[in-house]
Amino acid sequence: MQEPIEAAAVETAAEQDKSAGFWATLREAVRGSEQDFTQGGIGRAIFLLSAPMVLEMLMESLFGIVNVYWVAHLGLEQAAAVGITESLLTIVFAVAIGLSMGTTAMVARRIGEKDPEGAARAAEQSILMGVLISIPIGAIGAFFSKQLFHVMNAEAGVSAAGSGYMTVIIGMNVVIMLLFLINAIFRGAGDAAIAMRALWVGNAINLVLDPCLIFGWGPFPELGVTGSAIATTIGRGCAVIYQFTRLFGGHSRVPVRFNRMLPDFGLMKHLMSISLGGMFQFLVATAAWMGLMSIVGLFGAAAQAGYTIAIRIIVVAILPSWGMSNAAATLVGQNLGAQKPERAEKSAWLAGHANAVFLAGVAIVFVIFPELLIRIFTNDQTVIPYGVDALRYISYGYVFYGYGMVMAAAFNGAGDTWTPTVMNLVCFWLIQIPLAYTLSRWTGLGTTGVFLAITIAESALAVVAMLVFRRGRWKAQKV
Repeated sequence: MQEPIEAAAVETAAEQDKSAGFWATLREAVRGSEQDFTQGGIGRAIFLLSAPMVLEMLMESLFGIVNVYWVAHLGLEQAAAVGITESLLTIVFAVAIGLSMGTTAMVARRIGEKDPEGAARAAEQSILMGVLISIPIGAIGAFFSKQLFHVMNAEAGVSAAGSGYMTVIIGMNVVIMLLFLINAIFRGAGDAAIAMRALWVGNAINLVLDPCLIFGWGPFPELGVTGSAIATTIGRGCAVIYQFTRLFGGHSRVPVRFNRMLPDFGLMKHLMSISLGGMFQFLVATAAWMGLMSIVGLFGAAAQAGYTIAIRIIVVAILPSWGMSNAAATLVGQNLGAQKPERAEKSAWLAGHANAVFLAGVAIVFVIFPELLIRIFTNDQTVIPYGVDALRYISYGYVFYGYGMVMAAAFNGAGDTWTPTVMNLVCFWLIQIPLAYTLSRWTGLGTTGVFLAITIAESALAVVAMLVFRRGRWKAQKV
């Protein structure tokens, strides 16, 4: 009788050790620690990088959610003004995300090569490019906000209500640019915890200031929708200040210095050649989603509302997947720099396996409980069926999506941003959009045809990405 008791005690102790090990590793990931991700366990490296990246993504999403929540209390014209401004910001996000991809790839490669000075030079030129690009964009937003509303066919009331919002948000787009780029530097260096904390700082300030400046709480002036823009910009600005204290204060693995921030046009050109692919990736994907929204709109406002709610749920649910994908990009870049291409490949596949398992679990929830999730956001009986169908049918391809997201990030981490761009173009614009229109309009499937087209195209993209990744040409990419 004694032996089974002893065996059970050993098993319990082992489980407790595993649990303690998990929480200790999570604390280390959130706290941040200097690691050499070109050595040691790959699974642990993925976790240490992806955990703070997931929290960083949650914080970035929170920016938009907080703004929408408070602005929704002001009225339709103010809400419309925010929507129009956010659509114009797509250009800023495209540039910022594209430059971030190039920056992460170059910094990660130099860190893997044990060349922190080279990483710093790439980082310095990235920051300088971001500032230079943001200046003309900011001038257009600051001085031509009413004309921009007119171009977007906004009503006069929307333009009057939102011109201040657009002036502040686009006029100060430099804080958005710097926030993306400096966090890309930290991620490429493996300092994911610093990037996460920067977003925590920005969100904490935005959460407090947003309602105060919108509604004039306490000693603050009542500025309406413009107050939201000011609160968001201050929050992001403080996050950038925090980034600077870490980047220039000797707390980063990338020794960036202000006195070296003079243009290096050769390095800028190289960085831009990598980043252009990332910009087009974002624009191609965004334009495709806009095209799908237009097709869904053929079936009425209720269909668009249901689809919009489903997409918002999907975006929040897959945030951990973006964290794992970004971790794969960093590991691929650093290991290629360390002349360990096989470890780089193994890192991507292991992250892909983990992502596929995670998204399979999400898919099960979406298939079994779609109506429960949609009802959190609306009780409109005309909207709910569309949202339920969108969640259920799109989730059928989630296992494929898990691999596709990681493979695309791995290409980007290697500095090969054009391969996923071409794949996006083919799968989204030559397959997804035509198939969505055909299935929805000519087969009687209606919006279900659109959702099936998303599943088919995204799954095809994942399969193609895996096959191309396995060929290994990305290993020879020069960065």
